[in-house]
Amino acid sequence: MKNHKFKSILLFGAVALLSACGGKPSSDIEELKQKRAALKAEMIKIDRAIEDLDTTSLIFVPLVETEEVFFGPFEHEITVQGEIVTDQEIMINSEAAGMIQSLPVREGQFVKKGQTLVEIDAQILQSNIQELETAIDFAQYAYDKQVELMERGVGTEFELKQSKNQLASLKSQLNTAKTQKGKTLVQAPFDGYIDEIFVRRGEMAGAQNPILRLVNNENMRLSANISEFYYTKINTETAIRAYIPTLQDTLLLNVTAVGNFIHPTNRTFRVQADIPKETAKSRRMLPNMLAEMHITDFTIDSAIVVPATALMKTQDNEDFIFLLVSKNGKNTVKEVMVNIISRHRGKVAISGVDYTFKNADIVVTAGSRGVTTGDIVRIR
Repeated sequence: MKNHKFKSILLFGAVALLSACGGKPSSDIEELKQKRAALKAEMIKIDRAIEDLDTTSLIFVPLVETEEVFFGPFEHEITVQGEIVTDQEIMINSEAAGMIQSLPVREGQFVKKGQTLVEIDAQILQSNIQELETAIDFAQYAYDKQVELMERGVGTEFELKQSKNQLASLKSQLNTAKTQKGKTLVQAPFDGYIDEIFVRRGEMAGAQNPILRLVNNENMRLSANISEFYYTKINTETAIRAYIPTLQDTLLLNVTAVGNFIHPTNRTFRVQADIPKETAKSRRMLPNMLAEMHITDFTIDSAIVVPATALMKTQDNEDFIFLLVSKNGKNTVKEVMVNIISRHRGKVAISGVDYTFKNADIVVTAGSRGVTTGDIVRIR
């Protein structure tokens, strides 16, 4: 405070001298200018003395967070949405038109392969078959007579071939009619459960109209579409961790099939993983259940791993981190340039550019903005 008063007195004196010399000769003015310069120099000295004596300013020491560098395995995963699928989940359609005469199964029932599921009225077809069988008997008789006449030399070759052709045509028609009649019996193509029935007894069934859905949940697998970017990183041994939200359950599987086609619309390929029969049955898995698939596409047995928050960028877009250096009771930081190998879930696998990392290294993970190499820091 006294220093400030002294500066004010000096300034007041300089102003008074200048005011009193309004009419002095030029020599007196030069003398006053010299005095003013001397006073300014004295004021600079006083300002510096005040700065040296001022204890109100504090030296700022950055507060940082640190973490030890981790040495060990590192894995990278990609996460995609998939679903549970099965080849034995089909919609059975009618191949023949007619009234549903019998429906001997119910929803939820287990049926065996070849078991009759639906019977369609085949009365008209049966009548056609009987008519054809009668016609075939007569055509066979006519053909035999033509053969006999040819052997006796009184028949003609044209009549023989005509009779033979008529017999073959009728037999073909009979086979077609019997095949059509067989279509009126809808049978199970494999063992499974009747999931849903779409018709009722007495209704008319049309060709290619759905009758029921048959499902077998023993042979199931996970399926997902993955970006073509990962095609070279996934094979039939790649590990999968699949979370099923509906069941709140996780499966550990391996990829069993990798697609050989890139979809031109979304640029993806197909990946599948078989689910063991016992697992699918015990956990009551159903087709079309959603699955969150975590696929390990990159693995390092021994890596240098640091938190992603430790990474910094230079003005040239180069990556670096700060390592903590402790010496003589003080903590300072050291800039280390690094190469990024892979990132995953807030962790980064790195390698030093001109530095070999050690087990005792400690990396700065937060608070390093504005810090430079050699700066003193405090640890939170």
